[in-house]
Amino acid sequence: MIITVAAFKGGVAKSITALHLATYLQTNADTLLVDGDLNRSALDWSNRGSLPFKVADQDDAVSLAPLYEHIVIDTPTKPNFEELKSIAKGCDLVIVPTTPDAIALAATMQMVELLRELKANYRILLTIIPPIPNKSGKEARLALKNAKLPIFKTGIKRLAVFQRAALEGVPVNAVNDPKAQVAWRCYAGVGKEILS
Repeated sequence: MIITVAAFKGGVAKSITALHLATYLQTNADTLLVDGDLNRSALDWSNRGSLPFKVADQDDAVSLAPLYEHIVIDTPTKPNFEELKSIAKGCDLVIVPTTPDAIALAATMQMVELLRELKANYRILLTIIPPIPNKSGKEARLALKNAKLPIFKTGIKRLAVFQRAALEGVPVNAVNDPKAQVAWRCYAGVGKEILS
């Protein structure tokens, strides 16, 4: 299975999503994470610590891809139409992470229009959802559902433990923190939805 994580806006947990989905998929079969982000966030993350899967840049991924059952691709922010066309054609699922704020949702809607035009298989993932009593996550989910857009049932909570995982160079489920398992359950839930 080839899964691409793409967004028109930065700061929506695109690289964090790619990395944690690769972590989850690795529990099922050998997984390769292709770091196509210009910031090389996943490669930097892996260089700081230890990840349970292989991370490669786009050049190395060409020769490595046939060795893996699952491939997760982290893309640059705001791919142009031709890049998006190539992304959509070359994968089984495009995951579009978005935070529940108006600016991110507007950028997501722009991407969705293009993905629909390309007849791509995509699903929206709400990320960095603020804790209750803030209702923006619930309101964003309702707006996306009312627009009849495909959205993951599971959302990703806003938790500081994700930054700690990045500093340690490990997935969040390897961090010694009481919130680590809460954070991991979010991505494990998304992984289960993908594989079901």
